[in-house]
Amino acid sequence: MGTTQLLTTPEIHPLGLDRLVVRFAWVPLDAATAAVGRFQALVADLSPNGVVDVASALASVSVTFDRTKVSRQEVIDILNPLARDAISAESEARTYKRIWHIPIAFGGPYGPQLQETAELAGVDPDTVVRDITENQLSVLSIGFAPGQPYIGLLPERWNIPRQPELTPKVPAGALVLAVRQLVLFTNPSVTGWRQVAYTAFRPFKFDRADPFALRLGDGLRFHAVSHDDMHALDANNTDGLGGARCEVLQ
Repeated sequence: MGTTQLLTTPEIHPLGLDRLVVRFAWVPLDAATAAVGRFQALVADLSPNGVVDVASALASVSVTFDRTKVSRQEVIDILNPLARDAISAESEARTYKRIWHIPIAFGGPYGPQLQETAELAGVDPDTVVRDITENQLSVLSIGFAPGQPYIGLLPERWNIPRQPELTPKVPAGALVLAVRQLVLFTNPSVTGWRQVAYTAFRPFKFDRADPFALRLGDGLRFHAVSHDDMHALDANNTDGLGGARCEVLQ
């Protein structure tokens, strides 16, 4: 049965012939996403024999292993203490190696569903802006499209549902909101989430020296700018960073 709390003991379940799922909670929680990040770092540092891929979600981690080099039980025995260590440190404050500062424009053509989103949470549009710009957010997961981040978690009032119908297309740079998370689209896309803002920052640009700008666990701070400023950033965006800068802390 699911729970709304961090699991006291992480669960490890088989998935197919060569994969395990390590679960820290049954729903997205700040403590769970922090534990996921710590666990992934611990596995990377240990680099266990036979583990070939580690992919994170909001409250769980998928671990793929090479069956010709290691057995499932051997991998479980390796992962169990790492998962427990990741949870035992859950009271520690989240630390960041990097924080991205990203200009963003809200409302109007840049956030056509800002008012609707605010009404769903029972607040005004200014509260949407404040909650996105004044909270320290993190890259929770990267996927769906190359380099595309899932960002959060927002305060509980933003646990709003997806739309009942899809928006046929939002542009690259659209910032959309649902279920306490934000997604920053790397390409034009169909979506069931509501667009509240827009940025000229492109997390993925194939011809950039580093095509993938963001990493799992990066901190994000959005800084509101005017529509005129965003138009200027878009017009002079050869590097695809859209005025964003990366603050390296460690």
